[in-house]
Amino acid sequence: MNILIINGHKYYQYAQGRLNKTLFDQIVKTLSFSNELQTTIVEDGYVIDDEIEKFKWADLIIFQTPINWFSVPWLLKKYIDEVYSYGIFFGQSEEYGRGGLFKNKYYMYSLTWNTPCSAFNDSYGFFDGRDVDDVILAMHKLQEYCGLKRIKTFSVNDVVHHPNISEYLDKLKLHLEKYILNVSFI
Repeated sequence: MNILIINGHKYYQYAQGRLNKTLFDQIVKTLSFSNELQTTIVEDGYVIDDEIEKFKWADLIIFQTPINWFSVPWLLKKYIDEVYSYGIFFGQSEEYGRGGLFKNKYYMYSLTWNTPCSAFNDSYGFFDGRDVDDVILAMHKLQEYCGLKRIKTFSVNDVVHHPNISEYLDKLKLHLEKYILNVSFI
């Protein structure tokens, strides 16, 4: 399978991206044995036409990114705004949102949150009983708009106050094995 892995972290003094890079590297390591990989580290810069070619080439796109203010960092959003081009990613459709041109491709989000798990799936929690995928619905819809199909989201929480890097890496590896390596979806 051809897999594009995108690191969407934006460096800040208070959020330097070490965990995001560690998870990104784990994805590369886990998937490199039996797949062809290309990567993009958005913060290192990119050439729009090269990124478009990577998307055309890929069967699966994995976004490794922190969640900042309930969405991706602004730099990753800028990347999406620049790369997701009309006529390549989407086109006209009689039904809104059904003009995606990447119908035979898949995507997966691998996310880091400072939000504790208790904020999700609890009617008294901050998100009023919503789960991670409900909270990032707009992020899923932008991929669906382009025709991509979802693979189960991977998410780790409370990463600043209660980091457990070895547990995150183990869970990520199991997630990749379960939803990508041991599944024939392409």
